[in-house]
Amino acid sequence: MHQVYLALGSNLGDRNAYLERAISLINERVGEVLRRSSFIETEPWGFESNHRFLNGVILCATQLSPRELLSTTQQIERDLGRKKIVNRTREALGSSQKSVNRQYHDRPIDIDILLYDDLTVDEPDLKIPHPLMHQRDFVMIPLNEIK
Repeated sequence: MHQVYLALGSNLGDRNAYLERAISLINERVGEVLRRSSFIETEPWGFESNHRFLNGVILCATQLSPRELLSTTQQIERDLGRKKIVNRTREALGSSQKSVNRQYHDRPIDIDILLYDDLTVDEPDLKIPHPLMHQRDFVMIPLNEIK
């Protein structure tokens, strides 16, 4: 079994319900949720919005590979209403995209892979450990709560 830390965030709709549903689906599809942080309310990071985020971090045990984990968490995002984004040139971006032209946006749910055992992955669409996690208090505060 592998241990993975996932960051969760929501800033649209019933944020608490989206986070709880995401945790439930992760428990079903990824593996047992072993620990979970408190949820904290934060300002948007990397973009401006009137919608504040609710953020948390979970630890779960999984048999999924990093690539399978990414695919599964992206499917959970889609199942919970995360939409594809279309940029100005109308080129459809896959729902794995977290930003358009490096601009973030409002979303009902966001799931990021922070850590996967002690593994390092450096692929165009999958980077573990998450390269920006140390710059984000909304990740580090809940991560330190359960690590």
